[in-house]
Amino acid sequence: MQIVEKRHGVRRIVAHVGSAHDDAELAVLMASARDRIHAGQQVLDLPSVETGASGRAVVTGSASEVLWDVLIDAYRRLGFDAVADEAFRGLVLARIVEPTSKLAAVGVLEELGVPAPHRNTFSAALRRRVTQDYRGTLAGACARHSARTGAASLVLYDVTTLHFEAENEDALRKVGMSKERRVDPQIQVGLLVDPSGFPLEVSCFEGNTAETTTLLPVLRGFAERHQVSDMVVVADAGMLSAANLNALEDTGFSFIVGSRISKAPYDLAARRPPRQRLRRRAAPRIHPDHGHREDRSSAAGGLPLPVRPA
Repeated sequence: MQIVEKRHGVRRIVAHVGSAHDDAELAVLMASARDRIHAGQQVLDLPSVETGASGRAVVTGSASEVLWDVLIDAYRRLGFDAVADEAFRGLVLARIVEPTSKLAAVGVLEELGVPAPHRNTFSAALRRRVTQDYRGTLAGACARHSARTGAASLVLYDVTTLHFEAENEDALRKVGMSKERRVDPQIQVGLLVDPSGFPLEVSCFEGNTAETTTLLPVLRGFAERHQVSDMVVVADAGMLSAANLNALEDTGFSFIVGSRISKAPYDLAARRPPRQRLRRRAAPRIHPDHGHREDRSSAAGGLPLPVRPA
């Protein structure tokens, strides 16, 4: 006889109690195992709860109701309940609690004490996600939530790569330029967020797609879906190639570049406005050996001004 713990679908032997050869020995081992399981637990004085033969309270179930209610309420407040799919919602919330696989998500929900669908139900929900365009529905809910803050006209965009431990490529996972310098098949993931960092849209591209070619399709699609005519795009200098700069200007979009001027690409540096001359008064520096003061401000032209020695 063994005491076994099941967590996230994985069974682990906690303790080996012993071996029984008849019913009497089995009863002794079961009593010993029960004492080990309940060791250190205090008896609850709950007269309204049904008790067993030993007089102890019988726990019929447990649930993390507060946590689950908070997650459900946040899901609803964001407008994600526009996707009327309980299995999909359960998978999303389970992965917020613990990012894991579809099979392990069943165990996460069981630990929370909420109804847990079968793994095949999760797989069916993910297939519906594609055929019924859940991504578009959720992106619309995100845009409406962000619009309540009045920040839809300023967006930030960047791209990253996700690699897969796979030997062969397919239609989506391709070997391409990797920021981690890997040669595994990968995909490109583009994220569009508002100034507060709240996600607006997430896009997926083939792994061998150049980062610069992902910017315009995402921006144009977002502007068309949400009727945005005047938009400012914040991106790093690597995103803004000459073709992208021309296309952004033709579309009427403005842009902000997150890069130092000294490291900006030539096409971008050529478009910056001429640097304005700033006049400022700098702190004077006294030369004790020569008895004069040097004013380094632009207004004085940097000429040393004589002063009377102390």
